[in-house]
Amino acid sequence: MSLEKHWRKLQRSVVETQVWKSIFRVGIPNTNRKRVLAVLGNVVLHLHPVKTRKSGVKMRYTWCAGGMTFFLFLVLTFTGLLLMFYYRPTIEYAYGDMLDLREQVPFGVMREMHRWGAHAMVIAVWIHMFRVFMTGSYKPPREFNWNVGVVLLVLTLLLSFTGYLLPWDQLAIWAITVGSNMARATPLAGYEGPFAAQIQVNGVNLVTAGSDARFGLLGGRIVGANALLRFYVLHCVFIPLIAAFLMAVHFWRVRKDGGISGPL
Repeated sequence: MSLEKHWRKLQRSVVETQVWKSIFRVGIPNTNRKRVLAVLGNVVLHLHPVKTRKSGVKMRYTWCAGGMTFFLFLVLTFTGLLLMFYYRPTIEYAYGDMLDLREQVPFGVMREMHRWGAHAMVIAVWIHMFRVFMTGSYKPPREFNWNVGVVLLVLTLLLSFTGYLLPWDQLAIWAITVGSNMARATPLAGYEGPFAAQIQVNGVNLVTAGSDARFGLLGGRIVGANALLRFYVLHCVFIPLIAAFLMAVHFWRVRKDGGISGPL
Protein backbone atom coordinates (compact mmCIF):
# COMPACT_ATOMS: atom_id res chain seq x y z
CA MET A 1 0.00 0.00 0.00
CA SER A 2 1.39 3.40 -0.98
CA LEU A 3 2.23 6.13 1.49
CA GLU A 4 -0.67 8.26 0.20
CA LYS A 5 -3.19 5.50 0.90
CA HIS A 6 -1.83 5.10 4.44
CA TRP A 7 -2.20 8.85 4.96
CA ARG A 8 -5.82 8.89 3.70
CA LYS A 9 -6.67 5.90 5.88
CA LEU A 10 -5.22 7.69 8.89
CA GLN A 11 -7.25 10.83 8.07
CA ARG A 12 -10.50 8.83 7.83
CA SER A 13 -9.80 7.04 11.09
CA VAL A 14 -9.28 10.39 12.87
CA VAL A 15 -12.27 12.15 11.26
CA GLU A 16 -14.63 9.28 12.09
CA THR A 17 -13.78 9.21 15.81
CA GLN A 18 -16.38 10.43 18.32
CA VAL A 19 -13.92 12.97 19.75
CA TRP A 20 -13.46 14.62 16.33
CA LYS A 21 -17.21 14.65 15.60
CA SER A 22 -17.97 16.18 19.01
CA ILE A 23 -15.67 19.14 18.21
CA PHE A 24 -15.99 19.56 14.41
CA ARG A 25 -19.69 18.83 13.90
CA VAL A 26 -20.11 19.90 10.28
CA GLY A 27 -17.11 18.08 8.84
CA ILE A 28 -14.73 19.61 6.35
CA PRO A 29 -16.26 22.96 5.17
CA ASN A 30 -16.04 22.19 1.45
CA THR A 31 -19.53 23.53 0.57
CA ASN A 32 -21.24 26.88 1.18
CA ARG A 33 -23.71 25.27 3.60
CA LYS A 34 -20.94 23.69 5.66
CA ARG A 35 -18.99 26.96 5.67
CA VAL A 36 -22.03 28.81 7.04
CA LEU A 37 -22.62 26.14 9.72
CA ALA A 38 -18.93 26.22 10.69
CA VAL A 39 -19.07 29.99 11.28
CA LEU A 40 -22.40 29.88 13.13
CA GLY A 41 -21.26 27.02 15.38
CA ASN A 42 -17.92 28.58 16.40
CA VAL A 43 -17.82 30.49 19.68
CA VAL A 44 -15.51 33.14 18.19
CA LEU A 45 -16.50 33.26 14.53
CA HIS A 46 -20.24 33.46 15.19
CA LEU A 47 -19.81 37.12 16.12
CA HIS A 48 -18.65 37.84 12.59
CA PRO A 49 -20.80 37.92 9.46
CA VAL A 50 -21.08 34.70 7.50
CA LYS A 51 -20.16 36.61 4.36
CA THR A 52 -18.18 39.83 4.01
CA ARG A 53 -18.01 42.39 1.22
CA LYS A 54 -14.91 42.03 -0.93
CA SER A 55 -14.12 45.71 -0.32
CA GLY A 56 -14.41 45.17 3.43
CA VAL A 57 -11.34 42.93 3.63
CA LYS A 58 -9.07 45.33 1.74
CA MET A 59 -6.52 47.12 3.89
CA ARG A 60 -6.72 50.29 1.82
CA TYR A 61 -10.43 50.58 2.70
CA THR A 62 -10.60 49.65 6.40
CA TRP A 63 -6.95 50.23 7.38
CA CYS A 64 -7.69 47.32 9.75
CA ALA A 65 -8.04 49.99 12.46
CA GLY A 66 -10.94 48.20 14.20
CA GLY A 67 -9.11 44.87 14.30
CA MET A 68 -5.91 46.61 15.41
CA THR A 69 -7.81 48.32 18.24
CA PHE A 70 -9.20 44.99 19.46
CA PHE A 71 -5.75 43.37 19.23
CA LEU A 72 -4.24 46.20 21.30
CA PHE A 73 -7.04 45.79 23.87
CA LEU A 74 -6.08 42.11 24.23
CA VAL A 75 -2.38 43.05 24.58
CA LEU A 76 -3.22 45.64 27.25
CA THR A 77 -5.41 43.14 29.11
CA PHE A 78 -2.66 40.50 29.15
CA THR A 79 0.16 42.88 30.13
CA GLY A 80 -2.10 44.61 32.66
CA LEU A 81 -2.87 41.33 34.41
CA LEU A 82 0.88 40.62 34.71
CA LEU A 83 1.51 44.10 36.10
CA MET A 84 -1.19 43.59 38.74
CA PHE A 85 0.94 40.85 40.34
CA TYR A 86 3.55 43.45 41.35
CA TYR A 87 1.88 46.87 41.52
CA ARG A 88 0.39 48.07 44.84
CA PRO A 89 -2.04 51.04 44.57
CA THR A 90 -0.91 52.89 47.71
CA ILE A 91 0.95 56.18 47.94
CA GLU A 92 3.77 54.45 49.90
CA TYR A 93 4.55 51.84 47.22
CA ALA A 94 3.06 52.95 43.89
CA TYR A 95 6.03 54.98 42.58
CA GLY A 96 8.62 52.45 43.81
CA ASP A 97 6.66 49.56 42.31
CA MET A 98 6.52 51.38 38.99
CA LEU A 99 10.33 51.76 39.00
CA ASP A 100 10.77 48.11 39.99
CA LEU A 101 8.40 47.02 37.22
CA ARG A 102 10.66 48.79 34.75
CA GLU A 103 14.09 47.83 36.11
CA GLN A 104 13.92 44.89 38.55
CA VAL A 105 10.97 42.63 37.81
CA PRO A 106 11.45 39.81 35.22
CA PHE A 107 9.68 40.64 31.96
CA GLY A 108 9.84 44.32 32.94
CA VAL A 109 9.29 45.12 29.30
CA MET A 110 5.61 44.41 30.02
CA ARG A 111 5.26 47.84 31.61
CA GLU A 112 6.61 49.55 28.50
CA MET A 113 4.43 47.34 26.27
CA HIS A 114 1.42 48.34 28.37
CA ARG A 115 2.30 52.03 28.23
CA TRP A 116 3.00 52.26 24.50
CA GLY A 117 0.15 49.88 23.70
CA ALA A 118 -2.22 52.28 25.48
CA HIS A 119 -0.99 55.20 23.37
CA ALA A 120 -1.33 53.12 20.20
CA MET A 121 -4.89 52.06 21.12
CA VAL A 122 -6.01 55.69 21.49
CA ILE A 123 -4.58 56.48 18.03
CA ALA A 124 -6.11 53.32 16.48
CA VAL A 125 -9.57 54.15 17.87
CA TRP A 126 -9.45 57.67 16.42
CA ILE A 127 -8.34 56.30 13.02
CA HIS A 128 -11.16 53.73 13.12
CA MET A 129 -13.75 56.39 13.99
CA PHE A 130 -12.41 58.65 11.24
CA ARG A 131 -12.69 55.85 8.65
CA VAL A 132 -16.22 54.96 9.77
CA PHE A 133 -17.31 58.60 9.62
CA MET A 134 -15.75 59.28 6.21
CA THR A 135 -17.41 56.18 4.69
CA GLY A 136 -20.82 57.15 6.06
CA SER A 137 -21.09 54.05 8.24
CA TYR A 138 -22.91 56.04 10.91
CA LYS A 139 -26.04 56.18 8.76
CA PRO A 140 -29.03 53.79 9.09
CA PRO A 141 -29.12 50.91 9.77
CA ARG A 142 -25.77 51.37 11.54
CA GLU A 143 -26.59 54.37 13.75
CA PHE A 144 -26.91 52.20 16.90
CA ASN A 145 -23.49 50.67 16.32
CA TRP A 146 -22.04 54.13 15.68
CA ASN A 147 -23.29 55.24 19.11
CA VAL A 148 -21.78 52.12 20.69
CA GLY A 149 -18.49 53.03 19.00
CA VAL A 150 -18.66 56.58 20.38
CA VAL A 151 -19.15 55.18 23.91
CA LEU A 152 -16.17 52.86 23.35
CA LEU A 153 -14.10 55.86 22.27
CA VAL A 154 -15.00 57.66 25.52
CA LEU A 155 -14.16 54.52 27.55
CA THR A 156 -10.79 54.29 25.79
CA LEU A 157 -10.00 57.88 26.74
CA LEU A 158 -11.14 57.20 30.33
CA LEU A 159 -8.87 54.13 30.47
CA SER A 160 -5.97 56.32 29.37
CA PHE A 161 -6.94 59.05 31.87
CA THR A 162 -7.28 56.71 34.87
CA GLY A 163 -4.06 54.88 33.98
CA TYR A 164 -2.15 58.16 33.88
CA LEU A 165 -2.25 58.48 37.67
CA LEU A 166 -0.97 55.00 38.52
CA PRO A 167 2.81 55.76 38.17
CA TRP A 168 2.22 58.26 41.01
CA ASP A 169 4.96 60.69 39.96
CA GLN A 170 4.78 64.48 39.79
CA LEU A 171 3.64 64.51 36.17
CA ALA A 172 0.79 62.09 36.94
CA ILE A 173 -0.41 63.89 40.08
CA TRP A 174 -0.52 67.35 38.50
CA ALA A 175 -1.98 66.11 35.23
CA ILE A 176 -4.85 64.43 37.09
CA THR A 177 -5.25 67.52 39.29
CA VAL A 178 -5.75 69.69 36.20
CA GLY A 179 -7.92 67.09 34.44
CA SER A 180 -10.15 66.41 37.43
CA ASN A 181 -10.71 70.15 37.92
CA MET A 182 -12.74 70.09 34.72
CA ALA A 183 -15.24 67.81 36.51
CA ARG A 184 -16.20 70.82 38.66
CA ALA A 185 -17.82 72.31 35.54
CA THR A 186 -19.95 69.24 34.79
CA PRO A 187 -23.55 70.29 34.08
CA LEU A 188 -25.80 69.44 37.07
CA ALA A 189 -23.06 67.34 38.77
CA GLY A 190 -20.22 69.88 39.19
CA TYR A 191 -20.64 72.64 41.77
CA GLU A 192 -19.29 75.22 39.30
CA GLY A 193 -21.22 73.77 36.35
CA PRO A 194 -24.47 74.92 34.71
CA PHE A 195 -27.71 74.37 36.65
CA ALA A 196 -25.91 73.05 39.76
CA ALA A 197 -27.02 76.06 41.81
CA GLN A 198 -30.64 75.31 40.99
CA ILE A 199 -30.51 71.86 42.63
CA GLN A 200 -31.68 72.75 46.13
CA VAL A 201 -33.83 71.37 48.92
CA ASN A 202 -35.29 73.95 51.31
CA GLY A 203 -32.73 76.49 50.10
CA VAL A 204 -29.74 74.18 50.67
CA ASN A 205 -27.53 73.43 47.66
CA LEU A 206 -27.11 69.69 47.13
CA VAL A 207 -24.18 70.01 44.71
CA THR A 208 -21.19 71.40 46.62
CA ALA A 209 -17.41 71.00 46.57
CA GLY A 210 -17.87 68.10 48.98
CA SER A 211 -20.50 66.24 46.98
CA ASP A 212 -19.98 66.99 43.29
CA ALA A 213 -18.56 64.90 40.44
CA ARG A 214 -14.92 65.81 41.19
CA PHE A 215 -15.28 64.80 44.83
CA GLY A 216 -16.83 61.49 43.79
CA LEU A 217 -14.05 60.84 41.29
CA LEU A 218 -11.18 61.59 43.68
CA GLY A 219 -12.76 60.40 46.91
CA GLY A 220 -11.77 63.75 48.44
CA ARG A 221 -10.85 67.31 47.50
CA ILE A 222 -7.25 66.59 46.52
CA VAL A 223 -5.43 63.91 44.52
CA GLY A 224 -4.43 61.56 47.33
CA ALA A 225 -4.59 57.95 48.47
CA ASN A 226 -8.33 57.65 47.84
CA ALA A 227 -7.95 58.97 44.30
CA LEU A 228 -5.14 56.48 43.55
CA LEU A 229 -7.21 53.54 44.76
CA ARG A 230 -10.32 54.66 42.87
CA PHE A 231 -8.42 55.21 39.64
CA TYR A 232 -6.79 51.77 40.05
CA VAL A 233 -10.19 50.03 40.42
CA LEU A 234 -11.69 52.02 37.55
CA HIS A 235 -8.68 51.33 35.32
CA CYS A 236 -8.27 47.61 36.08
CA VAL A 237 -11.83 46.38 36.67
CA PHE A 238 -14.78 48.68 36.09
CA ILE A 239 -14.02 50.33 32.74
CA PRO A 240 -12.41 47.24 31.07
CA LEU A 241 -15.45 45.08 31.90
CA ILE A 242 -17.84 47.62 30.39
CA ALA A 243 -15.59 48.04 27.35
CA ALA A 244 -15.38 44.25 26.81
CA PHE A 245 -19.17 43.94 26.99
CA LEU A 246 -19.72 46.79 24.52
CA MET A 247 -17.09 45.32 22.15
CA ALA A 248 -19.09 42.09 22.03
CA VAL A 249 -22.23 44.13 21.28
CA HIS A 250 -20.27 46.10 18.66
CA PHE A 251 -19.10 42.95 16.84
CA TRP A 252 -22.57 41.43 17.06
CA ARG A 253 -24.16 44.54 15.53
CA VAL A 254 -21.58 44.57 12.72
CA ARG A 255 -22.79 41.10 11.83
CA LYS A 256 -26.49 41.94 12.16
CA ASP A 257 -26.07 45.08 10.06
CA GLY A 258 -24.65 43.12 7.15
CA GLY A 259 -20.93 43.06 7.87
CA ILE A 260 -18.38 45.74 7.21
CA SER A 261 -19.99 48.65 5.42
CA GLY A 262 -19.24 49.23 1.75
CA PRO A 263 -17.79 52.36 0.18
CA LEU A 264 -20.10 55.31 -0.40
